[in-house]
Amino acid sequence: MGRSGSGKSSMRSIIFSNYSAFDTRRLGATIDVEHSHLRFMGNMTLNLWDCGGQDVFMDNYFTNQKDHIFKMVQVLIHVFDVESKSINKDIEIFVKSLTNLQKFSPGAKIFVLLHKMDLVQIDKREELFTIMMEKLQKISNPYQFKLVGFPTSIWDESLYKAWSSIVCSIIPNMNLFNNNLVKFNKILDAEEIILFEKTTFLVISSTSGLTNQEHNTHNQTIQLLESQLSQGQVSDLDPKRFEKISNIIKTYKQSISKLRTNFTNLIIRGSNGNHFYIDYLTDNMFIMIILKDKDYQLNNTVQHEELLILENIKAARKWFDKIEQA
Repeated sequence: MGRSGSGKSSMRSIIFSNYSAFDTRRLGATIDVEHSHLRFMGNMTLNLWDCGGQDVFMDNYFTNQKDHIFKMVQVLIHVFDVESKSINKDIEIFVKSLTNLQKFSPGAKIFVLLHKMDLVQIDKREELFTIMMEKLQKISNPYQFKLVGFPTSIWDESLYKAWSSIVCSIIPNMNLFNNNLVKFNKILDAEEIILFEKTTFLVISSTSGLTNQEHNTHNQTIQLLESQLSQGQVSDLDPKRFEKISNIIKTYKQSISKLRTNFTNLIIRGSNGNHFYIDYLTDNMFIMIILKDKDYQLNNTVQHEELLILENIKAARKWFDKIEQA
């Protein structure tokens, strides 16, 4: 939900239809409601409704169609254009959405994306985001909704962070993925292991060999990717590493698809002793493992270790297949 021109269709096309940011320039305005039924994690179907933001459609959503638009909603993603000249109108629409959501889907989660953040001066972005989210949360309090917000832009990796959190919030068996990931990491003693959804390459889960994830609850799942950063032991890691990896690998996949080929696994030997293993884990997930050399290793030892890691991934597939099929 959001006013016309806020960027809703562009971000949907980038995440789910493999558009580049440049490709979105050929997208036209959304007419009424555009329905997308997206297969996700094998047996899940995301019913994504992209609501056109022109005033004539908005008026219809909140009058004749309100029981249709706002009924049985699990997640509302409200997009604000940070460069909007009609902020009062934007907030009016937001309040109408909250009113109808409270009536028809009071248990829905609400995500707020402050979009086109690339148009704001870098040193002003955090301040603007904080001010806007505080204002919107204050507006939402009477309706008893807790907002989760993200600053986003189609020109960087911020979309992947936002949409990974959105998708993780509706995956019913996230605890099982997290618990099995922790068990697998105990075997490998990796620096970090990351799970990606195969098509979108959104991050599903991540764990670090330096942190204990065994006691994560369902309410902590949305913040799983960021929680590791508060630990002093991993403070030197790039806080945007997850979404950057998503962006890089998805771009790589798009590049090789032009050659009518695909990859099943990828091994990168880093000059700093870090080795990266990317392999398919299930029919719907890829796994990335980062291992660091404990000491100097001969070349044939490294090759033996690579084969051993790939065999461990192969052995772990049955664990994660069971979770997907549950």
